[in-house]
Amino acid sequence: MTQPYNQSTASTTPTPKELCEQVEQNRHELGQTVEALANKADVKTRAREKATEVKEQAAVRAGELKAKAAGVAQQVQDKLPDPVKDKAARVAEQARAKAGQAGQLWQEKAPEPVREKAAHTAQVARGNRNVLLAAAAGAVVVWLACRRRKG
Repeated sequence: MTQPYNQSTASTTPTPKELCEQVEQNRHELGQTVEALANKADVKTRAREKATEVKEQAAVRAGELKAKAAGVAQQVQDKLPDPVKDKAARVAEQARAKAGQAGQLWQEKAPEPVREKAAHTAQVARGNRNVLLAAAAGAVVVWLACRRRKG
């Protein structure tokens, strides 16, 4: 049975040009879908991207914590009475002198690979000087507070 030709059937039938455009559109959408699936399946790349993202977040957080520690260290120093600051300065000077002596002894006695590793560690410590100073100031305050309670 054949359908009789009428105007409504002819107007809904796509032209060859429209069919080609639909095929191209479908190919484009299919290509995007395949690309998205390939990206999801590439676990190694996704893991690298996630690691990079986490590393960047950690760097930002470390910067925030470093700034906060420097602020706390400054507050602690501002609140310390002058006699405590003087005592801490004397203790620090004595520690520097002893460290110098120990450093010379170290240079004379330690093997070369150990000295190289120690030099690298010292360089990292110098890079984080504010954090170390804040920790030292906190330790002095705690030590002095404990000493006052006992004596």
